[in-house]
Amino acid sequence: MVDVNNMSRDELHAWVVDLLADMFELDKSSLTADSNLYADLDIDSIDAVDLAVKLKQLTGKRLQPEVFKTIRTIGDVVNALDDLVEEQAL
Repeated sequence: MVDVNNMSRDELHAWVVDLLADMFELDKSSLTADSNLYADLDIDSIDAVDLAVKLKQLTGKRLQPEVFKTIRTIGDVVNALDDLVEEQAL
């Protein structure tokens, strides 16, 4: 399991980029915080669900469905994970 609790935002971003590149065979150098998962990376709804499942498996943290529905970019994924860490720290 990956300990996202002790990652900086930059480390979290790099980890998400690595994960996306591995899962969907993407070129890491083209992935930015503004990359749209659907329009830029051709990730479909089934792929998005696979990503959510993989994030839960790797981190032990589950994104709530209402949060998951708002994710559009790599930056949104990082923000959602960062928010989860903050919520659980309270």
